[in-house]
Amino acid sequence: MLCCLVSMVLDLPRFYRAANPSRPLRLVQAEDRQYYIDFSSVRGGDIVRELERTITLLSPDEATTQLFTGNIGCGKSTELLRLKAQLEQQGFHVVYFESDRDLEMADVDISDILLMIAHQVVESLENDGVKLRPSALVNLFRNLAETLQTPMEIADVSFSVGIAALTARAKESPEMRSRMRQYLEPRTKTIIDAINEELLEVAIATLRSQGKKGLVVIVDNLDRIDPVERANGRTQSEYLFIDRGEQLKRLNCHVVYTIPLALVFSDDLPRLSNRFGVSPKVLPMVPVTQRDGTTSQPGLALLRQMVLARAFPNQNYNERIDYINDAFETIDVLNRLCQLSGGHMRNLMRLLYGCLQKGDPPIQSSILEAVIRDERDSLMALIDEGEWQLMFKAISTPDNQGNEAYSLLLRSLFLYEYRDHGGRWFDLNPVLKETNRFQAWQVELGRSAIK
Repeated sequence: MLCCLVSMVLDLPRFYRAANPSRPLRLVQAEDRQYYIDFSSVRGGDIVRELERTITLLSPDEATTQLFTGNIGCGKSTELLRLKAQLEQQGFHVVYFESDRDLEMADVDISDILLMIAHQVVESLENDGVKLRPSALVNLFRNLAETLQTPMEIADVSFSVGIAALTARAKESPEMRSRMRQYLEPRTKTIIDAINEELLEVAIATLRSQGKKGLVVIVDNLDRIDPVERANGRTQSEYLFIDRGEQLKRLNCHVVYTIPLALVFSDDLPRLSNRFGVSPKVLPMVPVTQRDGTTSQPGLALLRQMVLARAFPNQNYNERIDYINDAFETIDVLNRLCQLSGGHMRNLMRLLYGCLQKGDPPIQSSILEAVIRDERDSLMALIDEGEWQLMFKAISTPDNQGNEAYSLLLRSLFLYEYRDHGGRWFDLNPVLKETNRFQAWQVELGRSAIK
């Protein structure tokens, strides 16, 4: 009888799919809306609401550019897709896309980003039946195709199809990217003007004639740009968003760019904010502990709900709690899973997914501990002594939290950043607290305090 009850309440294949760590929630889909948990109460505010208000409260003729960042995997894509859904409900046409599908993230330039935005906007509008004929851009890219000696004639096909073919080839070929940039970079101003006049302004006018309020472009995953140095010693993100940010801001529609979290730690942050006229919005991690090391009960409760919503999407809050033992051996196993995630959305799903790969629910403590050991040992192999010392400094010296060196630790997910009423603070990835190296440091710290 119990087995029948469990099978009715817990749909294992659905639970497995919902725990997929590589899949952001798409809140336009009814099924995904069942999985969504609002963490704004423990993140210090609703950043998506702030982004939305910046767009909706201005006059229809004003364009905005906003910057959005946070730890990779902390839930930015899900929140941006929520922004998309909310803006569409208010009558905006929203073009959302993941930039790493079009770009080679180790090698990006301004012309690549502009080309990608043009492609995505035209493709989205064409899918909605809005046909654009940007003659200057068609001529520009037809000449580019001739310069590259490609067999494709851009004028003979849809503009979006032509650009997609070029960008796909460029992503695979460093030589072609170089040749494209030699042609496009000196023409950047011309390209921006053509995008504004032939694409964005025409698109917005057409959309308004159909009753839409305007056009919003959301460029996701630019935070994944590799932190490689260019020839001038600047990292890619510094070059793109600080040195040439003025050009990214010149598009005449509402644009939201994701940017690497490292820029928030950069000495050039004031220049970045001045370039765009706004400060970056940072999506904090969900706190599982507080600064003093005690458990953050509100954060832990919401993380539990995030997991249980995946297991029991058709049940309400109280019913999910009643069914915990169908999914986990005990509530302590669920709590440990949430605590070891450190409030990092993707890592929570990765740990859960690892448990489901090893066996059926209810998830046993022994299964979870095996997944944690595998994660711990994998991370340990990546960390050298210098990085350990930098991490220890970050979590023990609150007044030294502006250190740019921390950005690499954050990108590697060795160090997690949190925010509370006292501002920014760091904590070690909880999996690393399971290591002998961390425990030895704690013992040494205790001895030093006694002395």
